[in-house]
This record gives sequence, structure tokens and C-alpha cells, in this order.
Amino acid sequence: MSEFGPLLAPEEGNPAGQPLAARMRPVTLEEFAGQKHLIGEGKVLRRLIESDTISSMIFWGPPGVGKTTLAQIIARRTRAAFINFSAVTSGIREIRQVMTQAEENRIYGGRTIVFVDEIHRFNKAQQDAFLPFVEKGSIVLIGATTENPSFEINSALLSRCKVFVLQALTREDILGLLRRALTDERGFGRDHVTFPEGGLEAIADFSNGDARSALSTLEMVVLNGDADEHGITVTRETLAQCLSRKSLMYDRDGEEHYNLISALHKSMRNSDPDAAVYWMMRMLEGGEDPLYIARRVLRFAAEDVGLADPRAMEVGVAAYQACHFIGVPECNVHLAEAVVYMSLASKSNAMEMATLEAKEAIEKEPDAPVPLHIRNAPTQLMKNLDYGKGYQYAHDYAEKMTAMECLPDNLRGRRFYHPTDQGQEARYRERLEQILAWKKAQKK
Repeated sequence: MSEFGPLLAPEEGNPAGQPLAARMRPVTLEEFAGQKHLIGEGKVLRRLIESDTISSMIFWGPPGVGKTTLAQIIARRTRAAFINFSAVTSGIREIRQVMTQAEENRIYGGRTIVFVDEIHRFNKAQQDAFLPFVEKGSIVLIGATTENPSFEINSALLSRCKVFVLQALTREDILGLLRRALTDERGFGRDHVTFPEGGLEAIADFSNGDARSALSTLEMVVLNGDADEHGITVTRETLAQCLSRKSLMYDRDGEEHYNLISALHKSMRNSDPDAAVYWMMRMLEGGEDPLYIARRVLRFAAEDVGLADPRAMEVGVAAYQACHFIGVPECNVHLAEAVVYMSLASKSNAMEMATLEAKEAIEKEPDAPVPLHIRNAPTQLMKNLDYGKGYQYAHDYAEKMTAMECLPDNLRGRRFYHPTDQGQEARYRERLEQILAWKKAQKK
């Protein structure tokens, strides 16, 4: 089927020379690990696969949870032509070739399923090239992505696909895969591998829900084991060396980046210092720039603490400067001090609400004129036009304020800042109420 041929059958696609993860790739739904919410008995996706009534869909989930494996299982069961397509190596020309072939199949009554791995890597033009063929039924599109489809896939194309969310595998799912790899002849079934107690559990924990990572780690551990005529013995020392550092799931440019910073922000907002320190360290251990974290903490100081604790701003600035001067890894304690302070500080979102309310007013009337009496008048012409006329200089008055209106005429009396009674902001609230009462009395 041209250079974009069907996926290989199991005996052709899993030669002995391939990595363990490829050799052990499930070939049936019964072998498939995890995702019971999708392929358990009676579930929608399982019924679609078993009845060969697949419609266009997107598989979304973290690496190593079975997105490509599900596509290969579909390829083995379907009576339709199945084309495997890579978003990494293919462009518009290749897409058009495949679509031409699919259109020919449709004319002769055939169905064509096109599987696109890492579909989020396609740009808008490449994704648009699929759209008319999906619309008229020339192809059934199956895309796999680790990124949120809402952000990475064109809305027109996404609206024509059912999104199935695949979840990270559980510890028990991973343990099942590892045990099968040690007994199945496609894996190490002939090698009589002996593991120390808790060894497989350690690999399962290390894999972070990623089957490919788990099997790759198992392969590395076994190949580095002690071999003799009785088999292969894996020692604790070998395990320790192969599991020396866990690779955290963290993409600085992807969705997980925003998930973790959201978790940090919301933990501080909920006055949970333990969770805040945990999410902060998850980001640092994943390679995040500490200055980025410090900037977000500084934003939090105004957005969620504000005048309930004015020192929060000082702590945020100090943490940023410390990160700038010292850098990683030493600055982790400075960031920890800042996020713990923010977590324990009194909370007020009055500053955030003030800016949002002011923005809303501006959107309704973006060109409200500045009142003449508070305009600057550096030239005689401006003075002749009454710029600055009637301006009252607050320092000339005993109270150091006047009843002069400073908002545009259409917003007279409008309030944007609504102080809370939290922490020190209670004092500012009391002060503001005194000011407003005094100004009201002066206008009578």
C-alpha cells in the first residue's frame, strides 16, 4: 500500500532484534494493560474496535500508555485499509498522496483508516489538508497526541473527532507487564531471570505510569545482570545503578508545565504550604527556570495576598533576586521560603478584582475623556482650553485630600477596589471608608 503501507503483523513487526518494549507490544485487547475505562468489557471503544465500526478519534495521554498500541490492535482487526502516518517525517505532499489513495479506495467501496502519531506536531496547514477527506468520509482519522487537543489541534478537525483520554498506567498495570515480560518468550521467558525481593516494584515505581519506560528499564537491568549456566541474576546493586535518577514527567513547553504551575498557585491560595513546596520542587527537579517560578510567586503576592499582607510583595521580590544571584540548586530554599510565606499569609484578591472590574469598564467605553480639571496644561493653548482649571492640590488642604472627582464623568462614584477584612487589609478598609464618608460629606 505505497510507502505508507499498513502496520506490520505481529510476526513481521516484532523481530528478536527489536527492543523489549517493541517485542512485548500487546497484539490483542486481552493483552492490553490499563485503560479499562475505555476497553473494559462493554465499554464504548472496545465495542467500536470489536465491531470494526471505528470513527475518527484522537487518543490523548502521556507517553507509554498505549496510544500507538491501540492503533496497531485496530489495524490487525479491521477490514479497512490501514495507513500508518508519522507527523514527524511527513509533510503536505505525503498527506496528499495518502488522501489520493484513500479517495480511490472510497470510490471502489473500501474504507481507509489513517493513523497519525504525534498529530500535534502538524501545523495548521497540514491539519487542514485532512479536513475535507474526513468530512466526506474518504478516511477515518485516528490521531495520537501527548498534548491537550484543545490547544494543539484545529477546532474544525477536532470537532469531527471523538477524544479518548488515556491515563497513566497504575503500579499494578506496570507490574503485570513486567512479570509477563519475564515469562513470555517474546521477552526473557527463556533466560530464567531472578530478581531480588521488591525489584520489580522498584522498576514499576520508577516508570511513572509509562509502560515503555518500565520495559526499557527492565531490559537494561536484565542485560546488566550476572549471567551463568543457571540463568541471569539481578542484584540490588545493579538495580540501584539503573534506577539512579528518576526522569520526571515535565515538559517545560507543554501542558504539564501549566498543570504544575497551576498546582503551585492553587496550593498557595488554599494555604497549603506542604503541597506548595512539593509542586515547586517538582518543577525545579524537572528543570524549570527558578526565575519563572519566582515571577509567578511574585504575581501571587499581589493577586492573592495584596494588602492583606503588604510584606508578601517584598518577600516575592527578595526571592526573585535571590534566585537571580544564586541560581540552582541553592536557590531552592529561597523559593521554598517564599511559597511557604505566601501559603501562610492572609489572603485577599481585591487587587485582582479591582483590575478586572476596571478592565471591564474600559472595554465598555475605551475612550472616556480625562476630566479637564485633572489634565496637564504645559502650554498656554491648553490653559486657554481649560486644561487643569479647577484642579485642587491635595497638599494645600489640611486633610491632604479633596472631594474632587478624578474618574471620567460616566464613571462618577464607581468603585473598583473593594478591600476585604483579612489581615492588614482590614486597616486599609477602615481608612477607605473614612475617606469615602468624608468626601461624601464635603459634596453636600
